[in-house]
Amino acid sequence: MKQLFLIRHAKSDWENAELTDIERHLNARGYSNANAMSLKFKTKPDLIITSPAIRAISTALIFAKNLNYNANTILIKQELYDSTINDYLGVIKNIDDKFNTVLLFAHNPTISDVAQLLTQELPAEMPTCAIAGITFNTSHWKSIVTGKLTLFDYPKK
Repeated sequence: MKQLFLIRHAKSDWENAELTDIERHLNARGYSNANAMSLKFKTKPDLIITSPAIRAISTALIFAKNLNYNANTILIKQELYDSTINDYLGVIKNIDDKFNTVLLFAHNPTISDVAQLLTQELPAEMPTCAIAGITFNTSHWKSIVTGKLTLFDYPKK
């Protein structure tokens, strides 16, 4: 069995117009929500993967800290930034099979689209810092098609 938790980055800061999109960091609410959601989350990951955007990396680091996950082993994947559903699926299907529980931090609208595609039952678009947990009845990431939505949580729920 494989478990994938798709996590949309927490709320980002739009105050500094000089920053490029990839450089935007979390705002105060984003830090607070990421901390609260990660403390509520009880599943220990085998692997954390994130987009290279600062807001996604920051969200992943907060989860890593609160889940006692070694932040030095977080994988940063360019394919998760400004990309397509197929790019995300490529990252997911190429996860080493030794990892069973994976947290993947990325961006809307693609992360919501991927969650909908993989579950066929996502109830809504993923708000910031939302978590969609999906379980696949397989032992190989390459063979995932549709899984069961086992968690859909977000800060305002």
